Amino acid sequence: MQNQTGKQTRLMDLPSQTNEERIRAAYGNLTPTEQKLANHILRNYPVAALGSITSLAKGAAVSTPTVVRLCQKIGFRGYPDFQSGVHAEVEERLVSPIAKHDRWAEKAPQGHILNAFADAVAANLQASLALVNPSDFDAVAAMMAEGQRHIYAMGGRITHSLADYFVTHMKVMRENVTLISDTSSNWPPALIDIKKGDILLIFDIRRYENNVLQVVEVAVEQGAEVMLITDQWGSPAGEFARYKFAAHVEAPSAWDSTAVILIIVETLLAAVQNLTWEDTQARMKRMEALYARTRFFRRR
Repeated sequence: MQNQTGKQTRLMDLPSQTNEERIRAAYGNLTPTEQKLANHILRNYPVAALGSITSLAKGAAVSTPTVVRLCQKIGFRGYPDFQSGVHAEVEERLVSPIAKHDRWAEKAPQGHILNAFADAVAANLQASLALVNPSDFDAVAAMMAEGQRHIYAMGGRITHSLADYFVTHMKVMRENVTLISDTSSNWPPALIDIKKGDILLIFDIRRYENNVLQVVEVAVEQGAEVMLITDQWGSPAGEFARYKFAAHVEAPSAWDSTAVILIIVETLLAAVQNLTWEDTQARMKRMEALYARTRFFRRR
């Protein structure tokens, strides 16, 4: 980057940026292997960068030259230079009272599962949103707001409920929205109608499922635009996706956390609603009239 005098300025010369912020800022310009390393560092920061370059490369399953290239791309001369910056940040955190945040659940100890899980989800949200390209997000919302496009959504064994949630709300805003069942016998009736310009929103986090990939392949063959919401490691379906968003999902549990994915879904729904509010408002009024007519909801 250049300053006003035209001289080159390294990212490390900008004191307002943390090392994590530098990695996230450069993320879109990294190779897939470098992104793999970046994800490992962000997931385990700062511990991952406190050891040797060999241990860092091994932990991320990349080569040591990849570590060096990443450090140089974010403005450092090499790994020792980057590690010195990490050490400085750790020292600052240890002495700064600002870093000692209040507990989420005040009546529970800091290490209690309530606080530990909340910390993990908050960190996942920060890491995930930092990797979302706002232009891509806006493009997806704009495409979903186009009424002539049919929207299909599908998830896997764990994420099917997220696809269902998305469809339930999207149907309030517009017509031509279909949930594809995760049962293979129901795929042909849904896939037969997918055509060029339609949208297929796919949810696929580890362990990635073959049935999801099969549906994506068929949809692409028929001209559909695939939007993928996956985890930080990336579903194989990403190869076919026009747009993809990666959510960090690790948590202190035997299961991955889908909390960040739900936030992405709800934000996307809000964005589409803003783009279609006039039509959505009229549609909601008609739906409320139908609910009232059928006495669907209880009255106190």
